[in-house]
Amino acid sequence: MKVSVIVPIYNVERYIARCVKSLMEQTLQEVEYIFVDDCATDKSMDILKRTLNEYPNRKSNVRILKHKENQGLPAARNTGLKSATGKYIFHCDSDDYVESDMLKRLFEFAEEQHADYIWSDYYVSLIDGSYYKKQPGYVDVDQAFRGLLCGEMVYNVWNKLVRKDLYNNIFFPSGNAMGEDMTMIMLLACANKVAYLHYGGYYYVTTNPGALTKKICNEKSLKELLYNIKRTSDFVSEKFGNRYSYELSCFKLNIKWSILAFNNDIKSYKLWHDSFPEANVYIFKQNVSIRIKLVEWCASKGLYWLVKLHYLLVIKFFYTITGK
Repeated sequence: MKVSVIVPIYNVERYIARCVKSLMEQTLQEVEYIFVDDCATDKSMDILKRTLNEYPNRKSNVRILKHKENQGLPAARNTGLKSATGKYIFHCDSDDYVESDMLKRLFEFAEEQHADYIWSDYYVSLIDGSYYKKQPGYVDVDQAFRGLLCGEMVYNVWNKLVRKDLYNNIFFPSGNAMGEDMTMIMLLACANKVAYLHYGGYYYVTTNPGALTKKICNEKSLKELLYNIKRTSDFVSEKFGNRYSYELSCFKLNIKWSILAFNNDIKSYKLWHDSFPEANVYIFKQNVSIRIKLVEWCASKGLYWLVKLHYLLVIKFFYTITGK
């Protein structure tokens, strides 16, 4: 098979039919589809099977795997990876959808460029329409890796096509779903040749109220997020030593920012303060707005009342009023 598409499924009955149809109608023929049922409790699997019946020509290339108990998104991806036979791996979330020529264009571009890790643009799908998100282009692995760590390029799983060979001993963090996409950073660290395709064929849907990224940063999700930051940082440091110390610090600050931006309690602020304090020396050196730099500086100095004031005035009031 040329490409293995892995689709974890858990309670997406409103979206799964659209997702599956867009995958079954791909112009690339040699595609292996692996759907992983993570013990969905709604009608997702019934809708999946009913939709698949509409495409009998794809039947031999479809596999449905089932967990005995709910294990979470990273474990579902791993289940799919273990049985994948394609030359390349593509991850598709079950509430998203794709253009019919997406896999063909990604595969042919990867082959043409002799690349083992490629990324492309994508669309963010909202209730009232979609908007295009262009990604940066880099000439080599080092440049791309620095850009990924510094937040210039998204590390999401779904706008990338990766050779299965790169997944050697690299798996998604089972039991730690928040930030599991950081695994793509680890994969890029192992790439030999990368390439960027200026094309948007993936639609990331933000209207699903059950989407993982919509979860409030509760204690469990914060713990998972910090685990994945450390996991990624340790992997990079072990592989490259101090080569990317600046970029890793920016990476830690970028991800830690969500703790300050979406929480308004002292406990969360102290968690930010105590997590990866070595990165704080780069607060005013990172490529972010002066507002973010000042809020992070206040948090680093324990001025939590100013951090909370920012949350109330900017996050809670301004963004709510303007809808931005």
